[in-house]
Amino acid sequence: MSRTTLPIRRLGALAVLLGLVLAVLLPAGAAQAAAYRYWGYYQLNGTTWSFATKGPDQTTPADGSVEGWRFAVGTASSTRYPRATPTFDDLCSHTKAATGEKRVAVVIDYGRPADTADNSEPPKPVGKCAVVATAATGLEVLSKVAEVRSAKGLICGIDGFPATGCGDAVKTVPAAAKAPDTPITLQVADHSEKTSGSFKTTATTKDAGSHTGTWVGIGVAIVAALAVALVALRRRRTA
Repeated sequence: MSRTTLPIRRLGALAVLLGLVLAVLLPAGAAQAAAYRYWGYYQLNGTTWSFATKGPDQTTPADGSVEGWRFAVGTASSTRYPRATPTFDDLCSHTKAATGEKRVAVVIDYGRPADTADNSEPPKPVGKCAVVATAATGLEVLSKVAEVRSAKGLICGIDGFPATGCGDAVKTVPAAAKAPDTPITLQVADHSEKTSGSFKTTATTKDAGSHTGTWVGIGVAIVAALAVALVALRRRRTA
């Protein structure tokens, strides 16, 4: 066996491994569906939204953090972040927390008509401030400021939207759902109902993937690490 054949076979094994990783990480039917209509869960880092690395029931947001939720049609390679990036003070400056409690800002973006199954008008995006116990999870934070409908560990509806369905597959993504986001006005009201206001935020659309895309990225990262190890091994063998 030549030295060139061995790495090629190993790379072939890596491809098989990638398939196995994705089979484990991707939800059932992901390979067949073009996209999914779902609620995405995010955290705001500065002025940039990023995917939550764990589910809301396994995440404990820190005091002073900003959590985000966005309903949209997303594929494994592209999805929508919340269309506003308020600061913690924008949402929680007028809300106090007692000893043993924390404040977490929450952005709930119900998406666009194009993201719905029937092209109906969603509720207006809103920003709220949750006052919860220090050990509260992301799910408990969301439940503090909104009604939550869930099933099998998935967030299916927030404040009754949508009324039915849960992470439904979308075989063909409408052109309107692929269109760029536009600026929105985020309605801001703290949980204590003491103040309210609004501000405009320029919307951005970023390729990032749905939660499915997040797991794909993790799988690719694992395989990439193995590939690096193979390259190092090959160099040692040829040295």
